[in-house]
Amino acid sequence: MLSPGEGRKYPMGRISAVFKADGAETASRYSISEWWLEPNTKGPGPHRHDEDDVFYVIEGTMSILVGNEWIDAERGSFVLVPGGVTHDFENRTQARAGMLNVSAPGDFEEEMPGIAQWFAEHPPGDAVPEGARPVSSGGSASPSAKPGSGSVFLGA
Repeated sequence: MLSPGEGRKYPMGRISAVFKADGAETASRYSISEWWLEPNTKGPGPHRHDEDDVFYVIEGTMSILVGNEWIDAERGSFVLVPGGVTHDFENRTQARAGMLNVSAPGDFEEEMPGIAQWFAEHPPGDAVPEGARPVSSGGSASPSAKPGSGSVFLGA
């Protein structure tokens, strides 16, 4: 059992990750972590990997790229990104946002020291350019995803 906020923490400036279970704890079957982004913060940038990613927004609104389409996923939204699909996430609002990430298979945490070092050398920028209008903290969900770009399921 872990209490709120407990786990292995990886601070990365305006982004932080807290790993709840990974590696030997899950027999490498899955990894569970929380990801928190401060207001108006870019994420890691578009990337893909073999593992499936599940994102569940636990606070605020997170903008998530699945394939070629950005969606604004508000609290309670569930987004599935199959392995091999390009994805990214960022917080385009003026409120802190967080999501739970399940990655399968596991062992994602072993990559975190390198990821944290990369963010130390390349701090995340603003998600919304100065003067542009940010997403309201309530957000809006757009459930459409292009065929073959991944699965998107929104709503509480």
